[in-house]
Amino acid sequence: MLDRRRFLNACSGLGLGGTLFPGVLWSQVQSQGAAKITKEMIDNAAAIADVPIPEEAKEMMLDNLNQQAKGYEAIYALHIPNSVAPCLIFDPVLPGMKFETERRPSRMSKPSAIVAPSTPKNIQDVAFRSVRELAELVRTKKVSSVALTDMYLERLKRYDPTLKFVVTLTEDRARAQAKEADRETAAGKYRGPLHGLPWGAKDLLAMKGYRTTWGAGGFENQMIDEDATVVKRLDEAGAVLVAKLTLGALALGDNWFGGVTRNPWHPGQGSSGSSAGPASATAAGCVAFSIGSETLGSISSPSTRCGCTGLRPSFGLVPRTGAMALSWSMDKLGPICRAAEDCALVLEAIYGPDDKDPSVKNAAFHWDAGLDWRKLRVGYLKADFEPRPQEQPQTATEEPAGSPEEQKKRDEQKRRREAARARAEYDRKYNDAALAKLKEMGVNLIPVEMPKFPYQSMVPMLSAEAAAAFDELTRTGKDKLLTSQKPFDWPNSFRSARFVPAVEYLQASRARRMAMEAVRKVFEGVDVMVAPTNGGEQLVITNLTGYPAVILPNGFRGDDAPKPPTDDPSDFQNAGGPGTPVSLTFLANLYGEAKLLAFARAYQDATGFHLRHPNL
Repeated sequence: MLDRRRFLNACSGLGLGGTLFPGVLWSQVQSQGAAKITKEMIDNAAAIADVPIPEEAKEMMLDNLNQQAKGYEAIYALHIPNSVAPCLIFDPVLPGMKFETERRPSRMSKPSAIVAPSTPKNIQDVAFRSVRELAELVRTKKVSSVALTDMYLERLKRYDPTLKFVVTLTEDRARAQAKEADRETAAGKYRGPLHGLPWGAKDLLAMKGYRTTWGAGGFENQMIDEDATVVKRLDEAGAVLVAKLTLGALALGDNWFGGVTRNPWHPGQGSSGSSAGPASATAAGCVAFSIGSETLGSISSPSTRCGCTGLRPSFGLVPRTGAMALSWSMDKLGPICRAAEDCALVLEAIYGPDDKDPSVKNAAFHWDAGLDWRKLRVGYLKADFEPRPQEQPQTATEEPAGSPEEQKKRDEQKRRREAARARAEYDRKYNDAALAKLKEMGVNLIPVEMPKFPYQSMVPMLSAEAAAAFDELTRTGKDKLLTSQKPFDWPNSFRSARFVPAVEYLQASRARRMAMEAVRKVFEGVDVMVAPTNGGEQLVITNLTGYPAVILPNGFRGDDAPKPPTDDPSDFQNAGGPGTPVSLTFLANLYGEAKLLAFARAYQDATGFHLRHPNL
């Protein structure tokens, strides 16, 4: 076979390195098993890539390219594991940006009067308690870690057949940890608010002695001989890992090799994803808290669907060592909890450099439950809270459907668009009520607007990085083992991403840098920003630029809520409907999580939506 590296170098020397041409031509060579490139191959590739090539250039290319013999397979032969990052590091911190680096002790809220004064008669009564409340029960020895662990393990086993959120129970490890936590507490060695509390890990976090499946067919028995940094740090905090929880295959959606993880508020719906299991199990009162991850919505979306409080930290605050890589410039790990302060207490245990993930900054997180949130400058994305313009009706000049099947497809697409529009219009009243509540709290809302950039045109950077992270899966054809094979699923995305030219990737990166500069200016005027979770581009913008977000429940749909257009639990459009939660998103400056969570806690204290839980 021809040497691909020299082949690409030759293309680059002819000014073709930044086009689709090299990839298309090389694909032809591989598919035909050719030992020699022909003019016909060059013509076909040039037509697909829309690259004009003079006849004399083709002759020169043939002379150059067909001199190369051996395989470019040398890089492929390395079998580069997913854990190896490229030698390029995304940095959200722009020149002149400053953040605190000195750590100070946290200040938790005072023990609530809600906490039971004595051991609860039924341990199940504390299943939905917050981390802060459970911590006080354990610290004062009113509830043991062993009792909590047994209770949560029992609930995981009881509800998993319906909700499908468990990949692996870590039962033996958990019981040993719980016993040790109780021994330490009895001996006066109390490690802090997570000591003895059972938690669940999204199954992209490696753990010695247990499989790490990434939720994907073909990886069901994968063993990684290390503990992720986040796992180590929660072990050090005395937390008890009870389960590895589901994620959509390779961190996409809620469809994994064992089925579809369900929404506890509506088990006929998926929990969304990709942090599907962490959100579902937390909402169902089956763990005290969980750890999820987000690249582009994977904490936000399931937290919304399941009514959790999810924190997506700033890029570079929590080390990803030992976690599956999807996009090195966008992946983030964060807690999914039942309350804002819970997220703060978990974040305090897991953040900071580990000398292994080079993207992590030496930024400090100072949780202060007594922070005066009334002094914060609060912006809101005014345009995103306003009604959307009505979609223009189809014109009479539209070409008629070519077949009954095509007409049926158009009708279905129209029905889905109308259902999504009806849900968005119904949900707008919850956004309006949030603004009214904030004003009632005395918040002076400052209207702001995100800068205009072609953000969606930068998202292919994610796809290209993901395709590189799972390059061998695509090349070997093992992508067919993944559960879902729809147009928007990874197998198709990975294949398509191989046609992203290197120059275009770098151009998107340059545009991303311009966007970062512009977004920075917006956040210079506010400490916290209020945004609808759905609608607008804030999710894409803040993930691309690395800013933190907290997603929290903001009410529950009434009996008059529009019903979903489908009953298929694996269909993302199967969302909403009577009794399901809606959410609100708060954003903040890079490494501004302390202010962000203090403000979120104040809103939760004023609304109480986070105190409700599904009737299982």
